[in-house]
Amino acid sequence: MSGTEDGGMEDGGMEGGGMGGAGLEGAREGSGAKAGATAGSATEDSGEKAGTTEDGAGEDGGSSDGGTGRRGTPTVRPAATAPARRAASPTARRTATRTGQYAALLAYLAFLAFPFLWLISTAFKPPRELGSIHPTWIPEAPTLENFRQAFAQQPLLAAAGNSLLAAALSALSAIVLATPMAYVLARYRNRLSRAATGWVVISQAFPLVLVIIPLFLILKGIHLVDSRIGLIMVYVVWSLPFALWMLTGYVRAVPPELEEAAAVDGAGRVRTLVSVTAPLLAPGIVATALFAFITAWNEFFFALVLLKSPGKQTLPVVLTHFLGTEGVADLGPLAAAALLATLPSLLLFAVIQRRITGGMLAGAVKN
Repeated sequence: MSGTEDGGMEDGGMEGGGMGGAGLEGAREGSGAKAGATAGSATEDSGEKAGTTEDGAGEDGGSSDGGTGRRGTPTVRPAATAPARRAASPTARRTATRTGQYAALLAYLAFLAFPFLWLISTAFKPPRELGSIHPTWIPEAPTLENFRQAFAQQPLLAAAGNSLLAAALSALSAIVLATPMAYVLARYRNRLSRAATGWVVISQAFPLVLVIIPLFLILKGIHLVDSRIGLIMVYVVWSLPFALWMLTGYVRAVPPELEEAAAVDGAGRVRTLVSVTAPLLAPGIVATALFAFITAWNEFFFALVLLKSPGKQTLPVVLTHFLGTEGVADLGPLAAAALLATLPSLLLFAVIQRRITGGMLAGAVKN
C-alpha cells in the first residue's frame, strides 16, 4: 500500500511537474506572443509613419519637379545668393571719364558759340526777318544794308581808332613797366616781394565802382578828364597788376643758371635782363600783351565815365548810341557794328595763337 501510494505520489508529482512545466512553457509562449504583437504593432506604426513621410516627400518632390509625381525623393533648395558685382575695369573708367570731359567741353563751346552765331545771323538779316515772329538761324535773304546803316548812323571808324590807340599804348606801357618789376619779384625772394605779390593778387578783386571815383578825382586834379592820355593812364593802372602777375610766373620758369653764366661773363643786371631773360620771355610777353590789349579794347565803364566828347569816345561807348531814347534798339545796325568790333580781337588771337599757347605753358612750369 505504501508502495502503491508512493508510486502514485511519484506519478502524481511527475504529472504535477509536467503540468508545471507546461504552465511555464505556456507562460513563456504567452509573453513571447505579447512581445511579438508589441513589436509588430511598433513596426507597423513606424512603417505607417515612414510611409506618410515618404508620401509627403513624394508630394513635395512632385510639386518641385513640376508635377512629375515622383515620391520619396527629397528636394534640396540652394540658398539664394546675391549676384556678384563686377568691378569696372580701368579702361572702362577712363572711357567714361573721357566721355564726360568731352561732353562738358562741347556744352561749354555751345554756350560760348551760341551768342556769336546769333550775332552773325542778325547782322545779315533784312528788317523784315528781324521782326519775324518765327526767327531763323540762316537769313533767307542776306543783306549788307545793316553795315551801311551802321557806318552812316555812327562814327565807327573814329571810335575804332580811339579804341585801337588806347588799347595799343596801354598794353605796350603795361609790358614795359611789368617786365622789370616781375624780374625783381621773381629773383629777389624776401618779405617785401611776397607782400607786393599778395597786394597784386588782392587788387584784382577790387570792383570798378570802388576805384572809379578816386581815379576821376585824380585825373580832374591834373586836368586829364576827357582826354585820351588820361584814359590810357587808367588802362595801364588797371592792367598792370594782371600783367605783373603773369610775367612773374614766366620769369620764374627761366633757369637762373643762364643769368649766372651771363654774370660770369661780366654782364650786369640790366644787360642780363635785356639780353638773356627778355628774349626767353617773348612767348609770355606776347600772351600778356594780348590780354592787356583785349581788356582795353573791350573796356566800357572807364571810357563812359572819363570821356565826354563824342570825337574821343571809344567803340564800346559808341555802340550804346544805337539804343534809342526809350531803350528800343535798332537790332540790324547794332549787330553789324558789334560784329565789326569783335573782329580785331579774333583776328589778332588767330594770328598769334601759337605764341600765346607757348607762353601760357611756359608760365605754368615751375622749377
